[in-house]
Amino acid sequence: MDKSILLEKFTLIGINHHLADVRVREKFSLSWEEQSTLLEDAKVQGISGMIIVSTCNRTEIFATTSDAELLSILFCKHSKGSMGEFKEYGFIRHGEHALRHFYRVAVGLEAQILGDLQIIKQVKESYRLSSDLGLADSVIHRLMQSVTRTHKRTRNETSLGMGAASTAYAAVQLAKRRMKKLTGKKVLLVGAGKIGKVTCKNLIAMGASDVTVINRNMTRAERLSMRFPVNVAPIKNIDIEIARADLIIVATGASHAVINHGHMDLCDPEAGEKLMIDLSVPRNIADEVGEMPFVHLINMDMLSDTLDETFRERQANIPHVERIIEEEFDQWCTWLSELRVVPTIRAINTKFDQIRRKEIERFRHKMNEETMTQVEHLTQRIINKIVAHSIEHLKENQGRTEEVTRIIHDMYKIGDEV
Repeated sequence: MDKSILLEKFTLIGINHHLADVRVREKFSLSWEEQSTLLEDAKVQGISGMIIVSTCNRTEIFATTSDAELLSILFCKHSKGSMGEFKEYGFIRHGEHALRHFYRVAVGLEAQILGDLQIIKQVKESYRLSSDLGLADSVIHRLMQSVTRTHKRTRNETSLGMGAASTAYAAVQLAKRRMKKLTGKKVLLVGAGKIGKVTCKNLIAMGASDVTVINRNMTRAERLSMRFPVNVAPIKNIDIEIARADLIIVATGASHAVINHGHMDLCDPEAGEKLMIDLSVPRNIADEVGEMPFVHLINMDMLSDTLDETFRERQANIPHVERIIEEEFDQWCTWLSELRVVPTIRAINTKFDQIRRKEIERFRHKMNEETMTQVEHLTQRIINKIVAHSIEHLKENQGRTEEVTRIIHDMYKIGDEV
């Protein structure tokens, strides 16, 4: 099987933390609405399958097309990034390289935090959006099944997901390391969405006992307070809560800064350092806040899990994870190659059945009902055996699918309409 031919119509483009800092990545970050609009636009352009993964550290588009230029144009059209910036910081992968990268992203090998547990959830959500909008064809559906199974195996058969396997965990661990301890520290968490929930869980697990949660949707913050021992404050009091806090972590889905210089007016510059961690892309804490002398601001680019005690163990699992990817990827490729011969197999079946029925009709009036049933059964078995040999030949020559298909069509005079 020639994979380069089989996979030539798959392309992946994107911007990620390996190539661009947060200032660039936030321009290419796509909100849920922007992703939906891009998907609808892609459908109009004739693309049948697409998945958009937009996280804190990457925005990547995987599609069943070989037209990378079209994908690049769509990417820049629906984001705030320019074509010039994409050419400087972006990347394009075709065929097998695109697919392998997609697997690696889903299991967390390409994450800033090795083995990041949140990535697969984000990939699944992206797939569901594509499916809802009609951009998840049978090939994409089967690929997602394979990717999901691959991720499950990496968790069951390796220890890639242990320890600091999320940006939220790494952020809280960094805060604890810098502040010596979280017990007794006043913590403000802005954001009660998916990342906010995970951050809250890690704060409590690492000893934080005085946590206040603010969210634009008060109900969501109150719901979080039912799960964890935290306080809730209204968004209008954000400047008061910032002034009280020693540690401020921001993780919202806002497309703009939710904390700027004006929110810091009540702070006492002599009260000691405020550690502020921005887990959002686009960034939710303005640059001007980080320039204040009593503020130490950390954004996504500054997070790392290399100091975590489990990092080396997770790193040692990479070869095993890569073997699992290879096994699952090969199985998916086999399914895809077999899928390509299905129309020909159906055409052969139809053609042979037409011949069988035509010949039987010539002798129908010479046979009684019992004999006719036996003839029907016998001729069907003969056809099945002949077709089975054809199927076997097609599968053995998957690297020459188009050539073999053409020969079979010519040999049995199968019309293009079949």
